[in-house]
Amino acid sequence: MKKVTRRNSNSNDADMLPEYDFSGGVRGKHYRAMQAGYTVTIHKEDGTKVVKQYKPARDTVVLAPDVRKHFPNSEVVNATLRSLIPSAPRFKPASLMATARKTSRPSAKSRSKTVNGQTRARRVGEDA
Repeated sequence: MKKVTRRNSNSNDADMLPEYDFSGGVRGKHYRAMQAGYTVTIHKEDGTKVVKQYKPARDTVVLAPDVRKHFPNSEVVNATLRSLIPSAPRFKPASLMATARKTSRPSAKSRSKTVNGQTRARRVGEDA
C-alpha cells in the first residue's frame, strides 16, 4: 500500500483524513450545468418519490470568490453599483446593438465611394 503524506497542514485540513486527495480536482467543473438547473429526486421510506426542479432565478448574478470577500450581502453590492451608475457609460442591450449594426453598415455586396466630392454606391468588385 502506498504511503500517504500530507503536503499542506492548514487549519482547514484538520478534519480531512490523509487518504483524501483533491489535488486533481477542477474548480467550477459543473458550474454551467448547475446554472442551467438540476433535478433532485427524494426517495421516501414508503416507496414514493418526490421530484424537485431547481433553477437559479433569471436575474441571479454570481460573484467570484475574490470579489465576494469585499461584498458581504446584496445591499452592499447594490449600493456600490448604484454609486457607479452615474459615471458608467450607457450601453445598449445586445439585441439592440445587433439591430443597429445591421442597419448602419452597408451590405457586403455594396459599398459607397466618393468620386469628385459625390458619394455613389458601387458593387464590390466593381472598378472605379
